[in-house]
Order: sequence, then C-alpha cells, then structure tokens
Amino acid sequence: MRFAPSPTGSLHLGNALTAVANRRFVDEHQGALVLRIDDTDTSRTVDGGEEAILEDLAWLGVDFEEGPVRQSERGELYASAVRQALESGSARRDDDGAIRMAVTGTTLLRPDGTATYQLASVVDDLDLGITHVIRGSDHRPNLAVHTRIASALGRRLPVVIHHGLLLGADGKKLSKRHDHSSIAELRDEGVPAQAVRAYLDELDLPEHDVHLDLARLGRLAVDAIAAMSDDELEAAVDAPTGVAPALRGARSLVEARGYARLVLEPGDAELPSDARPTLELFAALREPGPERLTPDSAHELLRELRDGGGSLRSLRLALTGADRGPELAALLAALPREEALRRAADARGS
Repeated sequence: MRFAPSPTGSLHLGNALTAVANRRFVDEHQGALVLRIDDTDTSRTVDGGEEAILEDLAWLGVDFEEGPVRQSERGELYASAVRQALESGSARRDDDGAIRMAVTGTTLLRPDGTATYQLASVVDDLDLGITHVIRGSDHRPNLAVHTRIASALGRRLPVVIHHGLLLGADGKKLSKRHDHSSIAELRDEGVPAQAVRAYLDELDLPEHDVHLDLARLGRLAVDAIAAMSDDELEAAVDAPTGVAPALRGARSLVEARGYARLVLEPGDAELPSDARPTLELFAALREPGPERLTPDSAHELLRELRDGGGSLRSLRLALTGADRGPELAALLAALPREEALRRAADARGS
C-alpha cells in the first residue's frame, strides 16, 4: 500500500485519517507501506513541506517500510510509460508538446515534459507493486481515468477503496483553511498524539463523510493525559520529577505546562486582607508533616484548613500567584514541605 501526500506542509486531519487507515490495513494483512511524495506540481510544493509530513507521521506513530519515494525523481519512468502509450496509439502529442490520452484527452505530460498527477500516480502504483489503495472519496472521479491509463500500459490498477471525508463546520472538505485541522496546530494546542491517533482509529474507514468532532477530540485528550504515567507526563511537558500530580486535571498538554509553571515559578498576586490567619493555620498544619504529602494526606490537610476557617482561595494565591490552576490537593502533593512553607511565609509577609 502507499500513502501519497503532496509536500504542502503539515497534514490536515483528513489526510492523517488516510495515513492511519493505510497503516492499519497493512498491519492487519502483514503488508508493507510506501510513503510517496507527490511533488510533480511544483506550484504546490512548500519549503519544509516534506519534513513537516515526516514529523507528523512520526508523531502519530505511522511508520512506513519504504520511502520517501519522490515523484520528482522518477521522470524517466514516466517518460518511458508515455512512450509506450504513444507506440500503442493510446496517447497523442499535441502541438504545444503536451501528451494526452487519445480517447479522453487527459493530459499525461505537460508541455514542459513533467508528468501530471494522473500519469505519475498510476505509473508509481504499478511500478511499486501496490496491491491496494485507500484514499478519500474526493479521488473517486479519478478512478475511471486511472483505469484507462493503466489499460493503455497493458496493466490493471490495484484494488481501490474510498473512504468518506472529514468535513469542517462549514460542511466543506477539511483543509488547512479550517482552524484546529492540521496535525501541527493540534500538536501546538497541546492535544496528545495518543488522542489524535485514537480519534482517527475510532473513525476507521467512514463510509460517508463525517464532521470533525472537536469535542470528542478534547475528551480523548483528557483521557490520554490521565492514562500517562508520571514519567511520561513530565517528559511531555518538560517538567521535573515530582510535578506530575499537579498536572493531572489538565485538559491539554499546553494547560499542563501552565500548571507546571505555577508549581515551579509562582507569580505575584494580591492577597485578600484577611489572608494572614489562613496562611498561619496552613503553616501550623504543614510544618509537622512529611517532606512530601500523599494525595490523601493533602486532602486531609485542606479539610482541616477549611474546618478551621481557612480560605482555600487565599492559600492557592499564596502558593501559585494565580486564582486558578491545578487541583489544590495535587499542588500540595507536588510541593516539598519547605517550598510550600516558604511561599506561604513570603505571601504572609508581603
């Protein structure tokens, strides 16, 4: 099988759906996947486009057994196929130098001698020994043309399977004009790779077009973060050991990084005028405790603080400099005793 993107930059989710579907099909049938870069149209090629695709595939866990195979490096193969089509009478040369199918008029070679997508795609599938093709249903109109080109070369197309498209909120095929649609955007927004892969696996091979469900993707992101080990979560947000408990309620890795900053580098905040009794009670409760609190002992400390009339909001402001952030018991579990006491004392003295 083959996955054949154009080097236009980061994959959008619709293309990623095709990549994941090909990888899954290959794995289920003990096959091999070829990564082919369809770069015959230089007007669509962007600097770094191929590298972005490779990064996206690696991030999604989609590997390949062969490639990248670049169409721009296979010009002689396409020229040989065209010569064969000319000799059989299946193609003709126009006055402008372009070569087209005799019956359909489909252009095979442009006047400058470069192969079109239609020719290159068929020739590559035949030359690479592709047996099955999975692609979006927007390619369905190409099937008849590709069948004729293969016939002109005395060959038959692989088995072709079309799947429904991912649509944006506007009902149109998902593309890079839609927000939250490219793999790079989702990665930058802190959606874990496990969540994106799980979403695409859930879609499987949709028979009909489906709308992108960002809410579902968000729920899968929460699940993916919850399923990470402490080491995995700390590595994902570049946080030191011991911080993970405070990151557990985050809805994205970006939010988790923000939580980590609150743990490691608290900001300044103006405390309520009545915050001192809360901080004094907190110091009295925390001082005799262990170096690190467990989640249960942190919850117990907060219960005692609250029962003693303490303000949880004042404590959060003193410890982080923000009135929102990680769950307070998890924060206490992440902060060593001396650090928590130092922050409370600093706030109490300010």
